[in-house]
Amino acid sequence: MRGISLFLHELKMIVANRKILIPVIAILFIPIMYSGMFIWGFGDPYGHLERLPVAVVNQDKGATLNGEKLKIGDDLVENLKKKKQLSWEFVDEKEAENGLKNRKYYLVIKIPENFSKHATTIKDEHPQKMELIYMPNESMNFFAAQIGDKTIEKLKEEVGDTLTETYAETMFQNIKKLAEGLESASEGAKKLHDGIDSAKQGAIKLKDGVDSAKDGSQDLYNGALSAEQGVQEIYGHLKTMAEKSLIFKNGLQSASSGAERLNSGMNRFNSGLDQLIAAQEKLLDGAEKARNGSQQLADGLKQSLHGMKQINEKAPQLANGAEQVRSGASNLSSSLGQWAKGAEQTKTGAAQVSAGLEQLTARLDAMIAQTSDPQQKTALKELRASVGQLADGSKQVTSGISQLSENAAALKDGADQLSSGSAQLHSGTVALSDGLKRLVAGQEQLAAGAESLAGGQKELSQGLSTFGEKMNEAKSGITQLMEGSGQLSAGLHDLASGSDQLQDGTNQLAAGSGELANGMEKLTNGLGNFSHGIEQLSNGSGQLTEGMTTLDKGSNELAEKLHDGAKDASNVKADKEIYDMFAKPIKIKNEKLNEVPNYGTGIAPYFLSLGLFVGALLVTIVYPLREPATTPKTGMSWFFSKFGVLVMISVMQSLIADTILLAGVGIEVQSIARFIVFTIITSLTFMTLIQLLVTTLSDPGRFLAIIILILQLTTSAGTFPLELIPTALQPLHNWLPMTYSVAGFRSVISSGDYAFMWQNAFILLTFMIVFVLATITYFTIQHKRRFSEAV
Repeated sequence: MRGISLFLHELKMIVANRKILIPVIAILFIPIMYSGMFIWGFGDPYGHLERLPVAVVNQDKGATLNGEKLKIGDDLVENLKKKKQLSWEFVDEKEAENGLKNRKYYLVIKIPENFSKHATTIKDEHPQKMELIYMPNESMNFFAAQIGDKTIEKLKEEVGDTLTETYAETMFQNIKKLAEGLESASEGAKKLHDGIDSAKQGAIKLKDGVDSAKDGSQDLYNGALSAEQGVQEIYGHLKTMAEKSLIFKNGLQSASSGAERLNSGMNRFNSGLDQLIAAQEKLLDGAEKARNGSQQLADGLKQSLHGMKQINEKAPQLANGAEQVRSGASNLSSSLGQWAKGAEQTKTGAAQVSAGLEQLTARLDAMIAQTSDPQQKTALKELRASVGQLADGSKQVTSGISQLSENAAALKDGADQLSSGSAQLHSGTVALSDGLKRLVAGQEQLAAGAESLAGGQKELSQGLSTFGEKMNEAKSGITQLMEGSGQLSAGLHDLASGSDQLQDGTNQLAAGSGELANGMEKLTNGLGNFSHGIEQLSNGSGQLTEGMTTLDKGSNELAEKLHDGAKDASNVKADKEIYDMFAKPIKIKNEKLNEVPNYGTGIAPYFLSLGLFVGALLVTIVYPLREPATTPKTGMSWFFSKFGVLVMISVMQSLIADTILLAGVGIEVQSIARFIVFTIITSLTFMTLIQLLVTTLSDPGRFLAIIILILQLTTSAGTFPLELIPTALQPLHNWLPMTYSVAGFRSVISSGDYAFMWQNAFILLTFMIVFVLATITYFTIQHKRRFSEAV
């Protein structure tokens, strides 16, 4: 009973004392506040995944499978847009990587460009799995990375189920097509067998024809050798003729020049005779001189007459020679024309032979591609090489005949010009003969007159009338002589022109015959190659016949095997890689940014911040934050006396915690020195906050500190990402110091982003300065109230 009475007294005291009652009532709500806040904040974080920002990079270029276009990357993106499991942001690779580094995205999912391409390798010997690249930033939030792992596995299962269904459908379709294709192949092999049998009969006929062509090519080659010898002899005669025509041309040019000078002298002589007639009186005085001159004229005319007669005798021979040249050139031109037609026909035949050989080559290539027997393929290839050599020789023959045809045309043109020049030469020689006849007649009359003149010099003085008559006769003879001389000059001029054409035609004929000789030599060589190629074709056709026989047997066997293969198509089995591709077509490639090695390292920033805050709070229980050890002189000294002790405890707490975590627990950090400094800054910040609350409010301050701790545990994003907690709590995130301690610890422990660490350290120092100034203000006011009044 006494115990019950004492209990009732205790209750009465609590109710009567507000300072005790209020803290007791507040403590009653601590369990529900702590548990309720955690349950409310973290009760269903997976129910708000649509708020978690995740970048998606689709680089898939698509592919084709059995004629159908596959765009698995695009389909996956469309599926993500519909389901909205996370806050998907579809960006390019650069923006995604920058966002991941700058803490905009918790993770990045990248679909590579060969994603669909790898899906089509299911039928390859070594299929390649599709890679879905997953890039979490574990240093930003370890639990977000864990959530991402589950999400990516779910995506893997969804895409894998779709692909497995597609693979199964395609597999059964291909099996059906395979059976149908094998049956069709069997029928085609039968047709191939029938075609090869026909080709074998054709090969036998080909061999017989090639043997005949072989004999004809040898006759053609012997005829070409004889033609080449004849062309060489023609070329030698024409070359000699061209040299002689040059000498004849030079002689005619000299004769033409002499005739022109003779004609000029006769004109001057006629002019002088006119003056002589006009001056008959003066002639008497110079009769002696004229007698001497006439005697010399008579002697000279006799010599001139003798030379003229010789020229006149040779003129018919020159005309006959010119006529023979003209006739020979005409016959040569006609013969060359006929020869050119024959060469053109030969050229056409050679081109047809070359075309036939090319068709034969194409047929052999097709047969080589169709046959599968190695021996047959080798025999066909050897035959193909022989036909190729024969085709090359035939092309050379065609080329030589083309050049020969072109040279024959040029040679015919030269012969035509030679015929024309020789005709003009004949006309010139005829005119020359007529002029010479007249010139001889005039010359004889002139000689007679000159003799009369010499004999009648004595009678000159007896009568001028007789002299005048003789002078008239002399003038008439001179006139005839001048006419004959003019005709002679004209004939020689025509003869000289004809000789130029004769020389040009002869030169062209010689040049054409030289080209003809070269062409005949090429023709002979080409026909030699042609004959050799025909012989090889004959040998190859025999091999072709043997090969076709073997191919016939092989095609029959192929038809039987394909038929058996169609029956056994259902027994085809895949290997382990194919089975694995069917079961697990997608492989996840985890490219972690700032990898966190274990769970302890991931939650270290959160629990270290919690431990430092709780350690600062417990200090207030064992150490009085208000009462000084002695009377302080000022409020500032009062503050520093308490603050110095708290700083010492904070530093010691930090060093002990860091030492055990680093050396005992084995946590790995990016920089030990920065880690220790940041731990001290965090501890001092929490210590100054709790000093302010407990110093100013005492026990209610401790209660308020516990409430702040509970709020920080849910809003600092130390566990789940901020986006997953209730929206009502999210605004508190930026106003509580543990937010920045957790972020700073993640930087120095995991990411190594020291700039971000110092940024958070600066914010914590700002909090600390505010708390210190507020506490100093309180101690200053309290010092004035308590110790200044006492003084």
